[in-house]
Order: sequence, then C-alpha cells, then structure tokens
Amino acid sequence: MPFCATCGAAVEGQFCAKCGSRVGAAPSAASGPAMQASGTMTDNVASALCYVLGLITGILFLVLPPYNRNRLIRFHAFQSIFLHVACIAGGIGIRIVLSILTLWGMFFLVSLFWLACIVLWIYTILQTYQGKTIVLPVIGPIAQQQAGN
Repeated sequence: MPFCATCGAAVEGQFCAKCGSRVGAAPSAASGPAMQASGTMTDNVASALCYVLGLITGILFLVLPPYNRNRLIRFHAFQSIFLHVACIAGGIGIRIVLSILTLWGMFFLVSLFWLACIVLWIYTILQTYQGKTIVLPVIGPIAQQQAGN
C-alpha cells in the first residue's frame, strides 16, 4: 500500500483521503487542495474562510480582487456578514427583552442563543468547505441578491 508523500497517510487510489494530494506527486508549497494553478485558493476554501472571522473575513473577501469577482465567494461573504450581524443583534435583543421583563433567572437563554449561533457558524464552515452551498432561511436570499446570483 502506498503512502502519501505530503502527510504520510496510507493511500488507496490516486489521491490521499487525509490531505487530498496526488500520490506520486512531489509535495510543494503551492500544490494541494487549497491552491489552484493560478496561486489562488479554491472556491470551497475561500468560501469557508469567509465565515471564520465573520465580519472581518466577510468584508476581506468582498474587497480582495481575485475573490470579489466570484459570485459563490461573494455570496458566502455576504451571508457570513449577515449571519454575524444577526447573531449580535439577536443577542442584544434577547438581553434587552429579558432585562425589561426582569427575568434575571432566564439569562441562560442568552447562553443557549450564543451556543446555537456557534453551532450554526461551525456547521456553515464545514458544509461550505465540503463544497455545499447552504442558504440560510432569512439572510440567504438577501445574500444571494447582494452577490448577484
């Protein structure tokens, strides 16, 4: 059984299941699943990175020249921005409502809300990295419209 020259994992077939590099190809800094021949990231990697730091990476990928012309990456950048703004606004809204109603014992709802936001954030990163396009219910169509899809 051959082993991958890049990561050392056992390989069945032409590509390594662990790192994605081709068996028999010499490892290099520019080769691998994250880079194309032009030196830019593949669409799934750039789209997943849009979600990593939320507002920051979303805006960054809307500004960077090779990526700001790609509709798929623009969609994920806008959806990332809208998702993080919605989570921040929702968290503030829940705190305001609970403090107005003086339900101090119910502040665990804020923690549950943030946990749900974190789970959704991780889910979108993983699904986008796998090449799937997740359109979130309310903000997804708005992001599609902004991206020009």
